[in-house]
Amino acid sequence: MLTRSDFLSLNFVKKENFTGSHKGMRFMLCQETVEDEKMLKAYVWSEPLGFDATPDDEKLSGLFEFSEEGLARAIDWMNERYEYICGRSLQNKNNLHV
Repeated sequence: MLTRSDFLSLNFVKKENFTGSHKGMRFMLCQETVEDEKMLKAYVWSEPLGFDATPDDEKLSGLFEFSEEGLARAIDWMNERYEYICGRSLQNKNNLHV
């Protein structure tokens, strides 16, 4: 389970995308401007590929307020999607060995 201590400050995300992985799930946080408002966008996808090499239809994304509260919601959102992402990854691996 991801926790707040797994992430750098939001000041980092203002300058750079923050990427990481957790037990088969990769994630990325970035700043995005929506209607002149800074938002926190979170992406999750299954390993092994990085963000650019993973097809868009294999990534899930969520948009959150760019604040500590928004970051907490993004972390909860990522944790909720962990089982789906890793289950889908396992299913894909099983399909390779049919």
